[in-house]
Amino acid sequence: MSRPLVVGIAGGTGSGKTTVAHKLETAIPDNRCVRIEHDAYYRDQTHLSPDERAAVNYDHPSSLESDLFVQHLRRLRAGETVDVPIYDFAHHTRRAETRRVVPAPVIIVEGILVFVEAALREQMDIKIFVDTDADIRLMRRIRRDLESRGRSFNSIRDQYYATVRPMHLEYVEPSKRWADLIVPEGGDNHIALDVILGRLGRIAFGNL
Repeated sequence: MSRPLVVGIAGGTGSGKTTVAHKLETAIPDNRCVRIEHDAYYRDQTHLSPDERAAVNYDHPSSLESDLFVQHLRRLRAGETVDVPIYDFAHHTRRAETRRVVPAPVIIVEGILVFVEAALREQMDIKIFVDTDADIRLMRRIRRDLESRGRSFNSIRDQYYATVRPMHLEYVEPSKRWADLIVPEGGDNHIALDVILGRLGRIAFGNL
């Protein structure tokens, strides 16, 4: 197998980047594409009390073990299998089990901060930034955290004002300048997805 093509997908919380990543992944034939979320590499907070865990700034780059993420991407590009962490967002801890990921012609990496670290950007061949209005992103974040992560509305609101919005302005939005492509409205932009899939499909099928 030739060197895999690594596609980075970034964007603010609730921008639709996960939807874009999923649509690209499912449109590529089985075993020809794998996807890894930067969120899986949040640092384990077992050593902290529940209150201390809740106070951690999870929107700052330091909350993620990006060095390990880079190592895993390098190994995948070299044709090696890796064991990706599984993160428990309700308790802010890593689970004991991991997820086995094998190399594939197309590797999709996704997360709000994947363009911030230079070492991580260097592993990407194509960088896509999903750009969605702030009010839409906020509503999506509230719904996700209420339904999927066991959060209360008050905790979501407090975190948004304390860290989510400030870190978006300081890190996520400026990282847009590193993007090769900017996709407005995420998964609803069918034209952009078709164009991207045209390139990825040729890689996946080996027709360069």
